[in-house]
Amino acid sequence: MEIAIDKSVCIGAGQCALTAPDVFTQDDDGFSALLPGREDGGGDPLVREAARACPVGAITVSES
Repeated sequence: MEIAIDKSVCIGAGQCALTAPDVFTQDDDGFSALLPGREDGGGDPLVREAARACPVGAITVSES
């Protein structure tokens, strides 16, 4: 699984970190970021839900 975060679109709503806290966090500026070692989603079933929860569609998930 490949996760991409478009930093130019992200508004820092934090829905991704709330939905899949084992994969997503917020950086020092409050924008979405992937936790170290979780760049592939780590098998977390909530990754796709976190992408859908993003109010601006800044997160894309694709099969690698």
